[in-house]
Amino acid sequence: MDGKSLWLGRLRRPMWVVMVGLLAVSGLIWLWLVIGAFFLDSGITMQTILRPGDHTLVKILLWLVLAASLATALYLSDTRGAIEVKPTGPLDIISLVLGRLAMIAVVVVVCVMFYEVVVRYVFGKPTLWANEMSLWIAGFVFLLAGLYAMQQRSHIRIYVVYDLMPRWAQKLADAVTVLLIWAFFLSLLWGGFNEVLAKLARMETFGTAWDPPLPSTIKAAILGVIGLVALQATSNLIADWNKAPEHHGPEDVDEQEIEQIRKAVGADGNG
Repeated sequence: MDGKSLWLGRLRRPMWVVMVGLLAVSGLIWLWLVIGAFFLDSGITMQTILRPGDHTLVKILLWLVLAASLATALYLSDTRGAIEVKPTGPLDIISLVLGRLAMIAVVVVVCVMFYEVVVRYVFGKPTLWANEMSLWIAGFVFLLAGLYAMQQRSHIRIYVVYDLMPRWAQKLADAVTVLLIWAFFLSLLWGGFNEVLAKLARMETFGTAWDPPLPSTIKAAILGVIGLVALQATSNLIADWNKAPEHHGPEDVDEQEIEQIRKAVGADGNG
């Protein structure tokens, strides 16, 4: 990342302090709960954390983790990666923040699955919640990744015909594409809004041993995120309307990205 502030400006340093503070407090409370569970017979287990009930300290921990995740996403969204496009409007910032949340969520999924593997194959005590938790988080990651891809213009596009068009025809094709996205979203909204309200009203659950409200939350997220995708597509269309024509070919390979991939896999000759 280039280290330059994208949108926080002078608030970047305070946001860093807030992020570190929230992470530190969350970590200390988590450590206290672990000590209580192992040495003080507090009775607070992972199942308690997933369903806190009347445990005030556990509820505080969950809210702090949520706040720390949001603060981290806000802070990380203020720096542009080497292969990321520069934001072109306020909606891009929202997409970047949500994209950073998706990146954080991927780490959480890995931790959940690692925990499940250890307790299942080392201690012989498989969980009742790891699979559903992974599915739940992965559903949000999938949706938010689509929004991030739209903001980055990194979704799949076929340029064989597009590059042959004059600029006015390219603009027309882009406009039609955005209209089709909006048509899809409005159809989804028309057909699914009442169902989403009904599911949220009864907080429909997954029907498993842990029984999380996965269907209701994912259904609502689908409508919300697809709406943001439609708005982001419109924002991209406006921002790119007066751009010079672009042509794509084998010579457009991002050498910097290739070099980063080589370093990541240790194929740069230095590892």
